[in-house]
Amino acid sequence: MANRSVTARPSVGRVLAWIYLAVIILITLFPFYWILRTALSNNFALHTDASSLLPVDFTWGAFKRALGLASVAEAQAEGGSGASLNTALYLRNSVIYAGVQTALVVFCSATAAYAFSRLRWKGREVVFSVLLCALMVPAIFTLIPNFVTVKNLGLTNTFAGMILPGAFFSAFNIFFLRQFMLGLSTEVEEAATIDGAGPLRVFFRIVLPMCAAPIATLCLLTFINTWNDYFWPLMVTSDESVRPLTLALAVFKQASPNTAVDWAGLMAATLIAAAPMLLLFVVFGRRIVNSIGFTGIK
Repeated sequence: MANRSVTARPSVGRVLAWIYLAVIILITLFPFYWILRTALSNNFALHTDASSLLPVDFTWGAFKRALGLASVAEAQAEGGSGASLNTALYLRNSVIYAGVQTALVVFCSATAAYAFSRLRWKGREVVFSVLLCALMVPAIFTLIPNFVTVKNLGLTNTFAGMILPGAFFSAFNIFFLRQFMLGLSTEVEEAATIDGAGPLRVFFRIVLPMCAAPIATLCLLTFINTWNDYFWPLMVTSDESVRPLTLALAVFKQASPNTAVDWAGLMAATLIAAAPMLLLFVVFGRRIVNSIGFTGIK
């Protein structure tokens, strides 16, 4: 008797679930598509067919304006204001700002997490409880005190002024790494201590290598958050030499207040600014999810 292959019909619930996911994905990705569609359009032509789903009068001119490769005449011919971005300079500033702050805050968070999870000292639990309270304080509440401090120290319009206020403390990072360290086996550390290794040597030679995955995740998350930061650089910088790319986008938008906004150029500049972060998410997205799961292991 011949075997007949039976194809199971998908249940109604499964079909509805896939439809729901498809709608969510469409809603999530459509703004990115609209930004790309606008960036590939002629800024003059955009007003003639604003509802078109395809680029209106397709052109790469907006990207040339955003990269500073178009002349004033070429920019104005496509509806641009004539302004351009010094993209290389602003990218350098963003890399310095995000890179240095990420290195400092993750290293300081790792040392603090080690102290809270491995070292025994009086008042440790009380101090950690106070630290957890910092998670409930909105970051915007600290902007004014930090600004006053930076101004009094004469650090406005400097990388140090942008980096230092947030470089040495992150309640979330400390909590994240402490939870992971609590789940690590202490046998190797105890053996190293018996052999004469001190706390610093144990931390650098044993604990840090074992925490490579969550530390890499925190580096990625911190870098992305710092790269996208807007309000703090806006408060402490006005000099082009230290202005990050996110702040430069707003300056580009307001470059010619007497003319219409160069939406195509602004969207092209936004894509250039977002491209590194999107690439990081695509490459390391799975690592983020996996490392967050590690915090529940004990």
